[in-house]
Amino acid sequence: MAFNIADFQSNFLGDGARPNLFEVQVTRLGQDFSFVCKAAQLPGSTIGVVEVPYFGRAIKYAGNRTFQEWTVTILNDENFETRNTLELIMADINSHEGNLATLLQDGYSFNADVIQYGKTGDELKRYTFNGMFPTDISPIDLDWGSNDTIEEYQVTFAYQYWTSPTSAAT
Repeated sequence: MAFNIADFQSNFLGDGARPNLFEVQVTRLGQDFSFVCKAAQLPGSTIGVVEVPYFGRAIKYAGNRTFQEWTVTILNDENFETRNTLELIMADINSHEGNLATLLQDGYSFNADVIQYGKTGDELKRYTFNGMFPTDISPIDLDWGSNDTIEEYQVTFAYQYWTSPTSAAT
């Protein structure tokens, strides 16, 4: 087995995608969200397996597709603009005191896009999360010893499904 760097490089079409060249756009949270979202993921999905026992063996059939929750890391500003919006959406879904839903006129779910860019600034891949809503806003750690840093927190979203123009996502 020979190790050849040219063979390795020939497996890439163009250049390798960079994980730091991305943007997240959430329609419900306003235009500035793309600048405060520090980390995200391109989505995955899973096809379940249905096992049917047959004479001591498990015959496997493809099951239903499921989508994992999606988590992003957000930088907090001194106005708490994004966090306040997310907390209000969650309160509309289920209030703190009254245990009531005071859903907005257009419901509580919305769409978001995560976009992967190339080094030239061209859009390489786009995923749209459809029918998503926040399920968890993580706490923000406060610490007198944390100097020269900006607060950050994670938000987990549930969503119905994702689509991508270059995937057979229908």
